[in-house]
Amino acid sequence: MQDNFETLAIRLQAERTQFKEHSVPLYLTSSYKFDDAEEMRALFANEKEGNVYSRYANPNTDELINKMAVLEGAEAGWATASGMAAIFTTFASFLQSGDHVLSSRSVFGSTHQLLNNIFPKWGVSYTYADLDKLDQWENGIKPNTKMIFVETPSNPGIDIIDLEWLAQLAKKNGIMLVVDNCFATPYLQQPIKLGADISIHSATKFIDGQGRTLGGIILGSAKLIKEIEGFARHSGPAMSPFNAWLLSKSLETLAVRMDRHCESALKVAQFLEGNAVIKKVMYPFLPSHPQYDIAKKQMRQGGGIVTFVIDGGVAAAGKFMDGLKMFSISANLGDTRSIATHPATSTHSKLTEEERLQVGIEQGTIRLSIGLEHIDDILADIKQALA
Repeated sequence: MQDNFETLAIRLQAERTQFKEHSVPLYLTSSYKFDDAEEMRALFANEKEGNVYSRYANPNTDELINKMAVLEGAEAGWATASGMAAIFTTFASFLQSGDHVLSSRSVFGSTHQLLNNIFPKWGVSYTYADLDKLDQWENGIKPNTKMIFVETPSNPGIDIIDLEWLAQLAKKNGIMLVVDNCFATPYLQQPIKLGADISIHSATKFIDGQGRTLGGIILGSAKLIKEIEGFARHSGPAMSPFNAWLLSKSLETLAVRMDRHCESALKVAQFLEGNAVIKKVMYPFLPSHPQYDIAKKQMRQGGGIVTFVIDGGVAAAGKFMDGLKMFSISANLGDTRSIATHPATSTHSKLTEEERLQVGIEQGTIRLSIGLEHIDDILADIKQALA
């Protein structure tokens, strides 16, 4: 088989059944039949490979995991019910009381809640570092630091860190590096190849790409994923076979969709940068982005998310969003349909104002997820809403 991303995403499939189907069928079963008592014993004793229960494995989830692992250059993976389930499962699999996490300050609101409110109850501490201040990463490592966690590009500030540099820092100190690769997808960025130990995706976003379903993916070495499996099999954050089937089919169009998302997003970012009422525009492939050179080095394209700050604070942001006619007002992203989000009152509303400002979320900050509509219609809607 060819090794081009697009071909692999389409042609990697589960083994065909005796019916010789061209498209992989749905395996809507919770359990599996054993040939005899000895086979049942051997499977449960891990002496033989095979399906036991769909909370553990299913042909549809297996296909999705195998495909994602190949596309990102990982040895193995695990599928979960949502992106946050993937993050929680990763944290819970490797962290124990007394451990410390060094995390990027700009993380998704629910990840912030895990670090601030949930894991401290179990004796896990954390320190935040800014993605653009490398000295904070070097100085933030403690003797009990077990994990470095980053989003790059970050949500919604579109901050970026040099993953090769961070991987070297992590390895030098014997620390696991975990990367939330949701915004970039395996098509635009491959953290495992850049030195990360674990790459996590909210498959709900661009991997599905159509706002239909939830899912999370954890990718890494076979050894690390075995530890994930030990926790996930018994805690139960399992992806459903139907969602896995949908997401695997979605991967077949990921490359062509991301090409269109990125092409249109860059044009939107360029337009916004020239508008008098816009204070700041953040997009990785704009030369004005502070980490533009890093983005060009480690990303294929700039992604489908554009974040900007409108002059006039929350009132101006609300006026702009209410003035949109085609864009959807939603907390989701990565859809075929263009979406506008006001992070301060939605995805990051649980942060204090001080915490939001520390990660660049002002009251006038708006996150745009650029869809697959015609670029002329996307720009026309933004122009009239800004008028």
